[in-house]
Amino acid sequence: MRKVRWNKLARFDYYQNIDYLLSEWSEKDAQEFIDEVNDIEFILKQGKVEFQDTNVKDVKRYIICKQISLFYKVLDENNFELLRFWNNYQDTERLKL
Repeated sequence: MRKVRWNKLARFDYYQNIDYLLSEWSEKDAQEFIDEVNDIEFILKQGKVEFQDTNVKDVKRYIICKQISLFYKVLDENNFELLRFWNNYQDTERLKL
C-alpha cells in the first residue's frame, strides 16, 4: 500500500478549514469535509487514481468542494505528500507549494 504523509502547511490548512466550517457553517459540513479528505487519502493509498495535473512538476490537484482544493506531490510511485488545502477563492499566485 502507498504511503501518504502530511506536511505542516497541509495539516495547518486542514484544521483551519475545519475550524472555519464549525464556526461559520455546521458540524455536518465540517464532518463532510473530514470524510472527503479521509476518502481521498484512502484512494491515494490504494493507487487507484491520480488527479489533475498542475503547472508544478509532480504536483496534482483534487477539488474537494467548490471552495477547497487539495494539492499533493507524487514523491515516487509509492509515496505522496499532502501539500496544501487551498481556498479556491484565493489568488493562486500566493499559493506556495
